[in-house]
Amino acid sequence: MTIINKLASSLNRKDEVPNQELARQIVTDNNPHAVKELVENLKNKNKDIQNDCIKVLYEIGELKPALIVGYAADFISLLDNKNNRLQWGAMTALHTITLENPGVIYASLAKIIVAADSGSVITKDYAVNILIRLCTIKEYADDAFSLLVEQLLNSPTNQLPMYAESD
Repeated sequence: MTIINKLASSLNRKDEVPNQELARQIVTDNNPHAVKELVENLKNKNKDIQNDCIKVLYEIGELKPALIVGYAADFISLLDNKNNRLQWGAMTALHTITLENPGVIYASLAKIIVAADSGSVITKDYAVNILIRLCTIKEYADDAFSLLVEQLLNSPTNQLPMYAESD
């Protein structure tokens, strides 16, 4: 059975449980081939498959970021995707790998900020969380802090308490 056959949409499930279980299994097995298959299917013609793949990938990132860190460029390329689910899912994945490879994330801050400014609330939330993580790294702290302040100043008032509690 391929990885795709284990996705929630392939199992005709409307919940995320199969995707979460699949992520845990891939992490337990330390299976880079499964990760590669998921990344390849981010371009699948079926949007449900795309959406499930990004979900599994960022769940993997939460558990073991080293398994997905090599695909940062793939996630960055999705930040301007018309599929909003892929866009915010990619930002979520980037958040999970920020401390694994901060240089790549830092180099992509311009695109991350554009996506945050034009994307959904979730996209913006994870961009703010990326900036917060970069603020913890001396080499990137000054620039990240300036961008973070800018994001906070331009954010809706109701978002500020959440950002204060982030990371």
